[in-house]
Amino acid sequence: MKFTVDSAVLTDSVNWVSRSLSTRPIMTALLGIVIDVQKDVTLSASDLETSAKSSFNAEVKETGRVLVPGRLLSEISKNIPNKPVSFTLDGNRVLVTAGSAKFTLPTLPINEYPNLPTLPETSGNITSELFATAVNQVAIAAGRDDSLPTLTGIHVDINKESITLAATDRYRLAVREINWTPNDPEITTSALLRARTLADAARTIANTKNISLAIAPTSSNARPTAIYFPPRVLPPQSLKYQNFLTRSAELLSSPIKQFRYV
Repeated sequence: MKFTVDSAVLTDSVNWVSRSLSTRPIMTALLGIVIDVQKDVTLSASDLETSAKSSFNAEVKETGRVLVPGRLLSEISKNIPNKPVSFTLDGNRVLVTAGSAKFTLPTLPINEYPNLPTLPETSGNITSELFATAVNQVAIAAGRDDSLPTLTGIHVDINKESITLAATDRYRLAVREINWTPNDPEITTSALLRARTLADAARTIANTKNISLAIAPTSSNARPTAIYFPPRVLPPQSLKYQNFLTRSAELLSSPIKQFRYV
């Protein structure tokens, strides 16, 4: 494996995928970032709940695929000079060179790394600012008790040209409906996504212009480069927020009754 890439491009890609590195890994391989060099270079990372990928063009001299420590690669990308960066696989280590700066990355067992889901075809587009704002408005109502996982998520309901986001922790409820541009005007689907993950992605994409949403039966993805949000299985009765809204409207419209206690 051998390739050369611009330092700014490398830093952006590493920053993106490193967000999905596991902080409490159940296996050592989840501490790493996969560098897959073919016609272009793809970086990927996962904590088994969220997976991130980023691809970029590079001057590829030799193809290959290795797994390197993610945090170490992130630190290197932040400290390299503003010059072309060369990666060369040398036995069980990767040599990183940028001008006079030289670094060495040990490799991890690539065969122990789990297979990441395949990104489905793009299902539609939406303005990044609109999507990020909606997610942030709804995420504040999501629960933080992991013993009630359903309440820690954001319910995403897609009905044709409308996307409804809803979250509740049983004491408060937030619902936001936004419009998007689907490729299939008759698309309807729903998913339950971890609120913290979706909010973190929303902060990342806020500075971009548009994002593509890719929806599949087993995954729902929002990607400026490519980030995967494998949704939890959504039970049929998990979050009927419409019932809460209807009941609230009834209470607000009911006449006030006065009582005197003796």
